[in-house]
Amino acid sequence: MAPVLIGLVAVFFLGMGLLGLVDPRRLIRPFGITLDSATARTEVRAVYGGFGVAVAVLLAFAAFDVGGIQRGAAIAVAVALVGMAFGRLVARFTERPEGFYPSWLYFWVELVMAALLVVSAL
Repeated sequence: MAPVLIGLVAVFFLGMGLLGLVDPRRLIRPFGITLDSATARTEVRAVYGGFGVAVAVLLAFAAFDVGGIQRGAAIAVAVALVGMAFGRLVARFTERPEGFYPSWLYFWVELVMAALLVVSAL
């Protein structure tokens, strides 16, 4: 069961990462951010694109427990996801994002993916 749960999260990160590399404007558009310079697009490609693909690769190795990394990798990515969700929670009290989409949708996506990874590590 753990490989399937980890694989689901890996697919999400891979999709996000590839979109971030190929079309950073499209990836970030729902958040109302404009990418008017090459430097801005490079940042999105690095943080959302490259990092997303790297996490997907790590999780792929974890799904097959290559080198016995399954539990540690799953917990590490789960902690990162909880950190992202926490940032959105802080924003709830400081910025008060409007509507459910995109901030709250991703808050719940991050928590659900973190939970899947924690369950896979048990």
